[in-house]
Amino acid sequence: MGQEIERKFLVTNDRWRSEDPGQRLCQGYIPTQDARTVRVRVAGDQGYLTLKGPAVGLVRPEFEYAIPLEDAETLLSTLCQPPLIEKIRYRIPIDDVVWEVDEFFGANAGLILAEVELTTPNQPVNLPDWVGEEVTYDLRYSNSNLALHPFTAWS
Repeated sequence: MGQEIERKFLVTNDRWRSEDPGQRLCQGYIPTQDARTVRVRVAGDQGYLTLKGPAVGLVRPEFEYAIPLEDAETLLSTLCQPPLIEKIRYRIPIDDVVWEVDEFFGANAGLILAEVELTTPNQPVNLPDWVGEEVTYDLRYSNSNLALHPFTAWS
């Protein structure tokens, strides 16, 4: 079974920036119930369909499949609820993990989040100096919630 184990943090400064140009992502969500998500993503010239189940602590089931780009674009424009999530993802290797920093645009402009995927829920991680408050359990910062309640609309 596929699974995702990740921690998520707010980014406090620009010291994470490097020469890496990042990768533009566009993703949307097909409406579901009960903390389950169906995500459609376009990353470069590849499409993906991802199914996620409810989390138990840091662990949640996750199944991701490559799909044709044309299919992903059609799903984004017909089945996914707007607004779509637009962001650039930067990958930053530090120690034995890779941090993914997402700089959001569109309806979530101004938000920058850092995620680190772990191999076990209790894996120790050294936090870089540009990482701030942990928001792993703050559901407002989940991408599926940001699609329904964009950051720019928060008061």
